[in-house]
Amino acid sequence: MERKNKFVRETRSFKTARVFPSDVNNHNTLFGGKLMAYIDDIASIAAAKFCRGSTVTASTDSVDFLHPIMPGDSVTLEAFVTWSGHSSMEIFVKVIREHLTTGVKLIAATAFLTFVAFDEQGQKMLVPLIVPETEEEIKLHQTAPQRAEQRRVRREASRELAAFLTTEYPWE
Repeated sequence: MERKNKFVRETRSFKTARVFPSDVNNHNTLFGGKLMAYIDDIASIAAAKFCRGSTVTASTDSVDFLHPIMPGDSVTLEAFVTWSGHSSMEIFVKVIREHLTTGVKLIAATAFLTFVAFDEQGQKMLVPLIVPETEEEIKLHQTAPQRAEQRRVRREASRELAAFLTTEYPWE
């Protein structure tokens, strides 16, 4: 089966939300967990646009919180595929905080996630090859193999640790 090419722009997905007082923690900044849920949600949409199949989150490589997001700000997430393997794809998510009164925008967070695609029978499916076009897309695409290797090493270390850990609770 020949793999198709798909441009990064075909996977771009956006989500915008306003930050309300009920969305913040005791530091009066957006709950990290809420932002992480937004990130996984928008990344899943970019992944589905890319493969036009069912996808699952295989890993969240990193979420780097760079600037606080405050009540009254808006937060816009932009997600797109940066790299593809056989059945997996790397998704980059850029989080932009906008102060709605001043219009000042900052990159508040970045994240890399890996998704795996499945067909209707629940089997891993072959995904297209991703084609970057812009300078930003090309840079992320070129640096993807290094992140993939870091993921592989981290995953192996996680498996080794999991094999060592106990599933017994101390109170049992």
